[in-house]
This record gives sequence, structure tokens and C-alpha cells, in this order.
Amino acid sequence: MDIRRKLQQLEAKIGSTFDRTVGELVQARTREPLEIVHAAVDIAAREVQSVGRGRRVFPFNAITLTVAAPSRDARARLEAVFDAEPSLRSRMIQRLRAEGCAVEQLDVKVEFVARPQKTWAQPEFGIELLRTPEAPAPAPPEPPARERIELTVLQGAAQKRAYSLGGDRIDLGRCAEVRDSHHRLIRTNHVAFTEQPDAVNRSVSRRHAHISYDPRAQQFRLHDDGSEHGTGIVRDGRTVPVPRGTRGVRLLSGDEIVLGEARVRVRFGPEPPQAR
Repeated sequence: MDIRRKLQQLEAKIGSTFDRTVGELVQARTREPLEIVHAAVDIAAREVQSVGRGRRVFPFNAITLTVAAPSRDARARLEAVFDAEPSLRSRMIQRLRAEGCAVEQLDVKVEFVARPQKTWAQPEFGIELLRTPEAPAPAPPEPPARERIELTVLQGAAQKRAYSLGGDRIDLGRCAEVRDSHHRLIRTNHVAFTEQPDAVNRSVSRRHAHISYDPRAQQFRLHDDGSEHGTGIVRDGRTVPVPRGTRGVRLLSGDEIVLGEARVRVRFGPEPPQAR
């Protein structure tokens, strides 16, 4: 064997030993936590796929990153980076959008184990990309049952003796329809006292009062609409006046509404469910 061939063999052997040593050093070097973050983001970005017409998609909606933390100190260093802003999820989404993907839903979890797993492609971490079925949107909450108000005429003559009403506003007054001087309809009374010559019905103004319902507070309130003979509530034997132009007075079941000389008893009950 000539000297030149021996030299070539020796050079190849030295080169192979050098490459193996460098490789071992690279594997032995522990990545910094931020390097793991960047490496995980790069791995996810490499999974972006083109679907034609310039559109690109990321075919997964869940990522689990499992990181080796052999000691409590190592885990503390890792958690300090993963808990900082921007979060790993934010970094993932920002990178995927930079790659042309319109990513909205992405679940990213970070887990820690004591030692690396044999299945990992990287010595410090393993990453799992998943496509999980999207959870159905939660059904909207059922609206609270609307209250109905039962009104019974105790004194005075109305079109009906008893009413069961619901809605945001209930008008009380004399005559079913109230019109202006040009005979234009300006109000319809839900509880309508009739045109009678007696003093009780004449004391009820055409636009006497109204009841409003607040669905948030789930309460009825009585308001005076500028009546001539006043509006009040009889409760526990006492009369509570209802001034004009105020928020009104809250009604309680069992109250009696005073409209001039007329009286109407109040009862509450839940509105029956509507057929679907």
C-alpha cells in the first residue's frame, strides 16, 4: 500500500472521528428554554400545507409540547419562560399567520416530565400535533320566564272585570282608544274603563297611568301619566302616592292600584311557555 493511500485513509478516519465528536457535543448541549420555544414553533410552521389558489392551512388545532425537566430548578426555569408573554400559543399563532394561515382556534398545552422519552425526535422535548373534533357551541341560556300580571277591577266599570297581561308596558285609562282633536289614535288602553256618567269612572283620566316591566330586575312598576285625580297604591292599609314624572313605584303582588276613585287589584304569575 503506497504512502498516499495511507494518508487518505488516515484523513478519512480523523474526519469521521471529528464529525462524531461534534455530533455528541451538540446532542449533549442543553438547549435554553427560549430555544425550545423557537424550535417548537419552527416544527409547527413546517407543517403548513398549500391547498391551492394561494391558500395555506395548518391541519391541526391542538398542540401538546412535553418538555424534559430533570430537576425542580430546571422546571422552574422552563416555566418562567413558558408563562411569560408572549405565550407559546401566541407565538405559534403569530408564526402560522406569517406563513399565510388564517388560524383562529388553536389549543396549546405544555407538560413536563422527569426524563426524555425514547420516541422524541429532539433530546429536550417532544411535540404532538393533533386534529381534535371541535366542541359544539354552547346553547344560549334560556331566557327567564316572563312574568304576567293579573289585574282585577274592584271598583269602577271596565270592559272586562279581570285581565291577564304581559309585555313591557300596560296602559290604564278611560276608553279603549284615545284620540287627539284630529281623531288620530294616540293611545290604546289595555285596561279600559268605560264611559260612564258615574263619579268613579269619570275620575279615571283617558291617559291615566301605565305599568312597566323591567326584565333585568323582573319587577313591575306603576307610573302616573299626568292624571287629573292622581294615582296611588294601597298596600298594608296605607296609600302610597305615585308622583308624575318619576321612575314610578314598584308593584307587589296583592297591591291595589288607585286610579282616581277606581281600584284594581294586582297579582303576579309566570307566563306560560310558548309552543315551539
